[in-house]
Amino acid sequence: MNSIDSVTLEVADPTAAAHFYADAFGLDRERVRLRPSDEPTSGFRGFTLSLVTSQPGDVDALHRAALDAGATQLKPAEKSLWGYGGVVQAPDGTIWQLVTSTKKNTVPVTRTIDEIVLLLGVEDVKASKQFYVERGLTVGKSFGGKYVEFAGDPGSIKLSLYKRKALAKVAGVPVEGGGSHRITLVSPVGPFTDPDGFVCEAPERKPDE
Repeated sequence: MNSIDSVTLEVADPTAAAHFYADAFGLDRERVRLRPSDEPTSGFRGFTLSLVTSQPGDVDALHRAALDAGATQLKPAEKSLWGYGGVVQAPDGTIWQLVTSTKKNTVPVTRTIDEIVLLLGVEDVKASKQFYVERGLTVGKSFGGKYVEFAGDPGSIKLSLYKRKALAKVAGVPVEGGGSHRITLVSPVGPFTDPDGFVCEAPERKPDE
């Protein structure tokens, strides 16, 4: 199945960003990579990354660790109709949703991440959905022109599409923004640039391939 293998965050200081992500989330650096960039960017970059956990206590643990490591709180962790979650912004500017669909703790608290979801804020969900389908991604869930979730291989990054204005509201930031998105997708279906300017690269081939 075609999927998003990893994402590359383009940051001003890769060393500082690496320290933050290790301390805050303990992220797998094969799935969330870093590279230097001084491309101009301002305001909302048009995407969020979600770390999905098994229970509220895990969300709280990640939330505290992120703030201790230097993140800014955009939304406190709290219950909602769909579950429990909060939003933080990393020092490099990337917005992270920390979420779970459950509302009660059932096992000892950890900082285990079950899934990473990339949500792209797009102008036309249906058009972007068609664009990605034509490049080999398979739709897992679709709710008209509001939300699309693509299926992916185990261990991959789940890609979802949301209206840009709605995603900014979820993130707790103004919708305005411009310049570089400061993120690149990596997938076998690349390379391409999608209708909203998000870039996808093909995976680097190893010397023996």
